[in-house]
Amino acid sequence: MPSEDAAPQLDVDQILADPGVRIVVCCGAGGVGKTTTAAALALRAAEQHGRRTVVLTIDPARRLAQSLGLTELDNTPRQVKGIDVEAGGGELHAMMLDMKRTFDDVVLQHTDPAKAAEIFANPFYQAMSSTFAGTQEYMAMEKLGQLHARGEWDLIVVDTPPSRSALDFLDAPARLSRFLDGRMLRLLLAPARSGGRSMFSLVTASFGMFSKVVQKVIGAQLLTDLSGFVAALDSMFGGFRQRAEQTYRILQARETAFLLVAAPEPDAVREAAYFAGRLREERMPLAGLVLNRVHRPAVENLDARDSLTAAERLAELGVHKATADVLRAHAALVQQAVRERQVAARFTEAFPAVPAVSVTAQPADVHDVDGLRTIGAALSRP
Repeated sequence: MPSEDAAPQLDVDQILADPGVRIVVCCGAGGVGKTTTAAALALRAAEQHGRRTVVLTIDPARRLAQSLGLTELDNTPRQVKGIDVEAGGGELHAMMLDMKRTFDDVVLQHTDPAKAAEIFANPFYQAMSSTFAGTQEYMAMEKLGQLHARGEWDLIVVDTPPSRSALDFLDAPARLSRFLDGRMLRLLLAPARSGGRSMFSLVTASFGMFSKVVQKVIGAQLLTDLSGFVAALDSMFGGFRQRAEQTYRILQARETAFLLVAAPEPDAVREAAYFAGRLREERMPLAGLVLNRVHRPAVENLDARDSLTAAERLAELGVHKATADVLRAHAALVQQAVRERQVAARFTEAFPAVPAVSVTAQPADVHDVDGLRTIGAALSRP
């Protein structure tokens, strides 16, 4: 029967030790242990391979900070203390994306103080930088590009949102380009580019009609705010596009390794397969699949049928009730393991060349550095 073991074995240590690999992107559905996997990889890279590593989470959950013994994470890398890096000389830092602060930093970097103050005061910017759909993913691209450009890290490990949002992470540069090239944006920019005349000036008859229609739909004040925002950022748009496209090229380069993280459940494996297809289409380097929370029976050569038969025989005899209960529990575990292998085989059959590694389900949630070490060792088994 096909199983995750039919795939080539994923050698995670080879990836983490390779100085040519500077970025590892962990992606997958929600609730499959992606954040824990990212943290475990980063910790192992620092402790076992002596690499100066930073792990960036885009998911605002606090699990990463807690597992690394930090009280909080923010937009600035924080060094993780108390880990075993003396022999290899590595370091581990962690951070969580703050999309508004990242957007503010971009504005400050690429405009003068007066223009930045004008942008920060604009109501449309205040809303867009905090809540607009897609801003988080684009700012994640910005932050990854910033970390890469600084050259301070041997390895950057990125923990993305659940995979459909992670697809937004990949799509951010293309969506930005479509926005910048859109007809509506060109109309909004027309007054600013024609000498700073009012948004509602009749630059052309067609624009006058356009502005009146849009006013009715979204309101005059919002249109004014939007026009001011677009005009203020006009000089930055080229930089936005250039940096986004540069980061996209980095994600396609050999220095990047994408790891899909999934649990042996139909929805999670389906998401992983969908993402693998997208990575292939975008010519991005898929390094392998991490199959988390896999169940394995302690006794491999005792199948479910024999176990249940023995339990029923003991029950008929009225002896060894505890032993019968153990045999039934073993049978249930064997049946679950068979189902999980069948589910995992759907990915392997679709992508037979993608290396895979499976991690046995842990008895409790990982919440500290020792737990992360256990996961890292399981990921790197020979």
